Amino acid sequence: MFKEFMGLPAHVLVVHAVVVFVPLLALASIAYVALPRLRSRIDWALVLLAVTAPATAWVAVQSGAELTDVFDARGLQGPIVDQIAEHSRYGDLTFWYALALAVTAVVLLVVSSGRPRVPKPPRWVTHVLSVAVIALAVVSLVYVALTGHTGAEAVWGNTL
Repeated sequence: MFKEFMGLPAHVLVVHAVVVFVPLLALASIAYVALPRLRSRIDWALVLLAVTAPATAWVAVQSGAELTDVFDARGLQGPIVDQIAEHSRYGDLTFWYALALAVTAVVLLVVSSGRPRVPKPPRWVTHVLSVAVIALAVVSLVYVALTGHTGAEAVWGNTL
């Protein structure tokens, strides 16, 4: 399903969405924590990014697995196989961290929304969620960079 798009490997196209949406989710999450006065203006974007970023990361993981299957079927050998495996591990972790960030940020949004139907939690809950959101945002940014770097090294490392 995620093997190719218009004759090109889908993975090569999808990763660009991950490189945009996961950092945007991280930045929007940090802004939501750091700028409480702007929360009502950021909340809609945060929810959209909380859905989009993990979804694009998941599609990238699936399309990467299919691209790896193509390489395996063609008998790809050598150090590139280890590079692809490392890139794949980072990609898997990027998805999980982006998903954890999305869920934690939405939970923070809900508990800090001030809506009448949402019971107000103890203050420490909001603080713990805020710290978790910032930590997950930083980790997500690091893993997007590591995943992108190892992927670029695998493809372009010996070109120049």
